[in-house]
Amino acid sequence: MLEKTTRMNYLYDFYQSLLTPKQRNYMSLYYLDDFSLGEIAEEYEISRQAVYDNIKRTETMLEEYEEKLLLFQKFQERRTLIAELKRLSHQYDDSAELQNVIQLLEKLE
Repeated sequence: MLEKTTRMNYLYDFYQSLLTPKQRNYMSLYYLDDFSLGEIAEEYEISRQAVYDNIKRTETMLEEYEEKLLLFQKFQERRTLIAELKRLSHQYDDSAELQNVIQLLEKLE
């Protein structure tokens, strides 16, 4: 469950601007603020089932966006490459120039 929550949080970060305000609110409350379905339903005066359905539809949409745009996958690949660059930089006497390039890459994330 924690892995799914982490993945949804990343997908939400990347694609939230493509969601409606209601979808953003529900996902933010559920995944970021750890509200229960019942708490969200009470907050918006709707049924728990309506909240559940909206969150499930939104999760599916986020996965479809990722399938097409691959922003999260590319982010993970960049993080792996930056880690490898850091490891390799130690073999070259921790060149200040190389460290600067690595820091610039990290800032892009």
